[in-house]
Amino acid sequence: MSLFEAQPYDPAPARRKRNRIFALVAAIFVIVLLWWIFRFWPEERLVDHFFDALQQQNYEQAYGIWMHDPGWKQHAQKYSSYTYNDFVKDWGPSGEWGIIKSHRIDGAAVPSGYSGTPFATASGVVVVVTVNERVADKAHIWVQKDDKTLGFSPY
Repeated sequence: MSLFEAQPYDPAPARRKRNRIFALVAAIFVIVLLWWIFRFWPEERLVDHFFDALQQQNYEQAYGIWMHDPGWKQHAQKYSSYTYNDFVKDWGPSGEWGIIKSHRIDGAAVPSGYSGTPFATASGVVVVVTVNERVADKAHIWVQKDDKTLGFSPY
């Protein structure tokens, strides 16, 4: 075969290769975007369950979520640093929020000290919640990443 007998150029293989590369880049972009949007979903869901229990005035269940121990009654002495009675004083009808009738998860974030580096690992996440439509005063709940216990946000 000589140069004058060459096959005509077929653009189909090049187009398929370009389309595959484009699809791969788009898929990676979508995966990264979804990861970014839902990166704090487990923590937000946990806080949502906590406030659902408070709305139902089921303080024992809410305390179990707070301590991440549904069977906390069998070993209540384990939680002497923050007892059930202290919990009810803080979150019950006489607490700062009163009787909780509504809540809305506004979002979550790592503490500001960790935001400077994109892959820094904080030990927990702050979840911001609007309670009883009090827009000016929001609840900030700390969710410990390793054991999923809740606490008052230090930030």
